[in-house]
Amino acid sequence: MLKKDTGTKCRTKLSKRTGGFNMENKNIGIIGIGVMGKSMAKNLLDAGYSVQLFTRTKSKAQSLLELGAIWKDSVSEVVKNADVVITMVGYPDDVEAVYFGENGILENAKRNAYVVDMTTSKPIIAEKIFKEASERGLFALDAPVSGGDIGAKNGTLSIMVGGQLKAYEQLKPIFEVMGGTIIHQGPAGSGQHTKLCNQITIASNMVGVCESITYAKKAGLNPERVLESITTGAAGSFSLSNLAPRMIKHDFAPGFYVKHFIKDMTIALESAKDMGLLTPGLALSLELYTELAEQGEQESGTQALIKLFS
Repeated sequence: MLKKDTGTKCRTKLSKRTGGFNMENKNIGIIGIGVMGKSMAKNLLDAGYSVQLFTRTKSKAQSLLELGAIWKDSVSEVVKNADVVITMVGYPDDVEAVYFGENGILENAKRNAYVVDMTTSKPIIAEKIFKEASERGLFALDAPVSGGDIGAKNGTLSIMVGGQLKAYEQLKPIFEVMGGTIIHQGPAGSGQHTKLCNQITIASNMVGVCESITYAKKAGLNPERVLESITTGAAGSFSLSNLAPRMIKHDFAPGFYVKHFIKDMTIALESAKDMGLLTPGLALSLELYTELAEQGEQESGTQALIKLFS
């Protein structure tokens, strides 16, 4: 796997060797610049890719424009000359809005372009995008990510990819700029299903992390020292190592928004019900996060769940 410190030249060589994209002459269009999307775009710029972008609030893209990204005034303007289009928007409705319709991606992308939705969305939407993209001579992948703001900044995200294997192999050099674990999971929709597995795991784990920290405090322990002991044992997890320290410090800035986690859990719960699966841990976590959101914490990071336990 390509190491992050080998530089732009090595990535260019990798692209040529694998038959992937040569960054010297391929354009990437990006739609949606949020907490994670901004860092992902920055890593692509730093790696030497030409990036043109659009997001609803231009001011959010200012730092990227200063680094050389090119602003476009609409979705259609971004995609018409892009070889690869990456979307990272908020909700399934947003995904459908940017992909379909007269001014959408599929209507305006040039033939043989690659369209990659990295939003956590519904598998059925990924399948719908793939079908229509194929009919238009486009290659579509669903590639949601996990790793939070830290993974996005460091280029170490886990990227879960659904779609044609050949398209995945062509774009892998681009994925390697943004992620450390990049795995093709199967046909269209498989990336989204894998991300829902990820969110189901996190949902129950976050409740456990909050209960653990609260227990430590009630027992008169130093929670930071408790973390030193338990993060490297059988209880270890990303949430315990990265979010529990923020909970202890009362740092509730979003690495991943409460409102977006609720969206993800809702999709996962609906999908599970459609398959006849019982997911009580997921249901409880969604109930707790919904209560948290009703208390005005929609824009907080997911670690704000500890407020319900304090």
